[in-house]
Amino acid sequence: MSERYLTVTALTRYIKRKFELDQHLTTVWLKAEISNFKLHSRGHMYFTLKDDQSRILAVMFAGYNRSLRFQPEDGMHVIVKGEVSVYEAAGQYQLYVHDMIPDGVGALHLAFEQLKQKLSNEGLFDETRKKSIPSFPEHIGIITSPTGAAIKDILSTINRRFPIVKISVFPALVQGEQAKFDLVNKINQANQMESIDTLIVGRGGGSIEELWPFNEEIVARAIANSRIPIISAVGHETDTTIADFVADLRAATPTAAAELAVPNLVDLIDRTNNLKRVLHNQFSTIINKKHEQLNKLKSSTAFQYPKQLIFQKEQELDRLVERLEKNTTQLIQNKKDIYQETRTRFKLNNPEHQLKSYQQKMNFLRQNLHNHFQKQFDHKVTQFDRYLNKLMLLSPLHTMKRGYSIGYDQSGNIIKSVNHVELGDRMTLRLADGTIESEITHIEENSND
Repeated sequence: MSERYLTVTALTRYIKRKFELDQHLTTVWLKAEISNFKLHSRGHMYFTLKDDQSRILAVMFAGYNRSLRFQPEDGMHVIVKGEVSVYEAAGQYQLYVHDMIPDGVGALHLAFEQLKQKLSNEGLFDETRKKSIPSFPEHIGIITSPTGAAIKDILSTINRRFPIVKISVFPALVQGEQAKFDLVNKINQANQMESIDTLIVGRGGGSIEELWPFNEEIVARAIANSRIPIISAVGHETDTTIADFVADLRAATPTAAAELAVPNLVDLIDRTNNLKRVLHNQFSTIINKKHEQLNKLKSSTAFQYPKQLIFQKEQELDRLVERLEKNTTQLIQNKKDIYQETRTRFKLNNPEHQLKSYQQKMNFLRQNLHNHFQKQFDHKVTQFDRYLNKLMLLSPLHTMKRGYSIGYDQSGNIIKSVNHVELGDRMTLRLADGTIESEITHIEENSND
């Protein structure tokens, strides 16, 4: 009887086998929209492909998606290639994607925009991090194809404009899958040469596929990390690559890069000659002016009649010496007068006299204080005796000496009324010389008429 039934696993495997044997399902091209996209930590991509009426689960394993030039995301319209099979654990069919391209937008263009946005967010395009290109370089490095037109244009332009600069060429691949690695290696190699102060990286024009190595992320980061200022020279004026945005300076063409890298020696010579002429004219003007000043000094009285000038200065010196002596004598006399006046005032205000006066005042105040204290003390003693006598007259002990006593109940409270005790209660009578214990046998309350 049990042979008539299948297990869920057996049924699922049977269905999966049917999918695998169907040639129409082993290679499927779909045009759809991505939703519920999820990138697993291991690199696998899980998402849903949908159109207006249906949807299918899809997965693209890391081994296939490493070659993607763009990052899939929700809402993106794509064309995918894959196979339909069954995921046994869930018992559901899904598409295993092997390849993916954007629908309506070229994959390279989309990858370009995504990388551009990523590096821009990191600040690699900021002008503040870019280095200045030397105005007068001593050693220029060139990274490009050794056989292309770009190297010829760059070398001819530099030799024409600034032939005294040293040039080092680093032959590199500029297109193909391996070009990005070769470009990075040559940039690092150039950075190891301390004498290089300017670096040109580029190639001639081409299609976007041919220029693509200059849009690779590792090339962009190598340019950004270079200690040497880099001029990018990729393609024609209308071509733009990621390298152009990251480089310290972008040139429209390789020829333009060479013109930006070096000055024009002819222009420098002309400028130097002009500066020489300006400097010569300025020095001539200064020298002529100084000659005029010298001639004026030579024609002055001091130079023509030096003895008369000396005699005149001698007389002025004598007059100044006399004035100095007179002023000094007067100053000394004024200081003596001030001294005598100060001495006289000091004697009149001798602190010894003031000290004796203060001593007498202190003795007088001390005697007054003593008398006042003794008077207050005697008054307080008399007042104390008076209060003490009053207290003695009011004291219960003094009253008991006259034959009176005080009664206390068993709790030690003073008995103030007959209403506070009852027949049979015991009470204590305190007299002046002792106490008496007694029992109440009779109570009589006074009547108030």
